[in-house]
Amino acid sequence: MMFRKAILVIHGFGGGIYDEEYLINRLQLIKNYDVYTFTLPGHDGIKTNMKEDKWVEKTEEMINFLIKNKYKKIYVIGHSMGGVLATRLASKYKEVKKLVLLAAAFRYLEFKEDEVDVVKSLTKLPGLAKEYKDEFVSRMQKMPLPSIKEFMNTIRHNEDSLKNIYIKTLIIQGTNDNLVPQETADFIYDLIPSQEKEVLMCEGVNHDIFRSNKKEQITKEIIEFLKK
Repeated sequence: MMFRKAILVIHGFGGGIYDEEYLINRLQLIKNYDVYTFTLPGHDGIKTNMKEDKWVEKTEEMINFLIKNKYKKIYVIGHSMGGVLATRLASKYKEVKKLVLLAAAFRYLEFKEDEVDVVKSLTKLPGLAKEYKDEFVSRMQKMPLPSIKEFMNTIRHNEDSLKNIYIKTLIIQGTNDNLVPQETADFIYDLIPSQEKEVLMCEGVNHDIFRSNKKEQITKEIIEFLKK
């Protein structure tokens, strides 16, 4: 156990571990790495648990489980809101040695002067529905309206975690992401004080990174980052 490393993967708001299934399957093939993931509360059909404190509590439970089982090196990967939660863990636990942020939702839809531009955001909704087809509509229908506020609170309450990241960090962002604008990558990069950070911009990739035609290339970049 002492020579093994743990990789913790955190999915995003309204999603599930199936969004990162391609990546997770590849990570499980790497020697001396143990891969862990979980479903955030409220994303398993029990909608009453779609609360910020429940999401934070679950991520804390998972990281402490790994620490209790004597993992000294933990690499955390987070997608969208999962990237925000991953950053929180990385800023708090010394056992987290590397961080991978996949379209981390520190900015989402359209922002204007650090606030959501409601008008511009609404104009994107028809395009989003078309881009993600039935899946997008299905996911949004399952999200109780109060959960949107919980999502927004999660982003707001954890933004300062970026200022406490001193570990190796890989920031991945698609140029065609209509949920998390590509400028978010620069925003994250500028706030993180770590001297070992890099941005991977993925041309033509939207928010569903591991359903894109560049999923293999992106997965290889992540694996290389974790190994080096």
